Amino acid sequence: MTQQDRHDAIVTLVKHQGYASIEQLTQHFSVTPQTIRRDLNQLADEGAIKRVHGGAGLESSTVNTAYHTRKTLNADAKQHIAECVAAQIPDSASLFINIGTSNEMVAEALRDHQGLEVITNNLNVAAILQHKEDFNVIIAGGQVRSRDGGIIGEATIDFINQFKVDYGIIGISGIDDDGSLLEFDYQEVRVAQAIIRNSRQVFLTADHSKFHRNAVVRQGNISQIDALFTDRQPPDGILRLLREHDVTLHIADA
Repeated sequence: MTQQDRHDAIVTLVKHQGYASIEQLTQHFSVTPQTIRRDLNQLADEGAIKRVHGGAGLESSTVNTAYHTRKTLNADAKQHIAECVAAQIPDSASLFINIGTSNEMVAEALRDHQGLEVITNNLNVAAILQHKEDFNVIIAGGQVRSRDGGIIGEATIDFINQFKVDYGIIGISGIDDDGSLLEFDYQEVRVAQAIIRNSRQVFLTADHSKFHRNAVVRQGNISQIDALFTDRQPPDGILRLLREHDVTLHIADA
């Protein structure tokens, strides 16, 4: 069993039980306690589990990790994913860019493009792109979340419904085994659903930690997207769903 296989199995076990002790994991995988501690620390750093005394438990399904922490989690992976997304966007295209730290990196990666029309409900994305004189950057109205610059609410949904764009770029907090796309904020979810409805192609950005993460609000299903951009091969169940629904998989090179 490779380290990555063991990590995936640890997260699956913790998700199933709610908690797993170092002793249990040591016996289950026939490795040393030191190896398990390193595994748990790495998985906790990636946001896949919560490190607790003597073992590991689940991250909260109702409270998201703080924005400034998420900015640094898996930053290299997110950068490679962003570059992969940008490579699929032609010049002079129209696109939505939603809330999320991965999507902010996509905005950074798009700055070498020409003639884009970008509609966003993310103040940080607008700030990243505002100096591109050949871009037309349109920002949605609505309620601004102080914690991350996201714009949400009924006014935001009404605004997005006025457009039909080439590409919708969305992020996600978690992807369940049945393909459910999960988020923490109901209002954010409704905006993302409007983006999906009004995009000719939907690109989902999700680093590997999202495949094991739980959140309380269902945004939709992976079958609704056209392409998934990630940094590692997804679990077998997700791969099967991607094939069944003709969703293109892009694995960004490290």
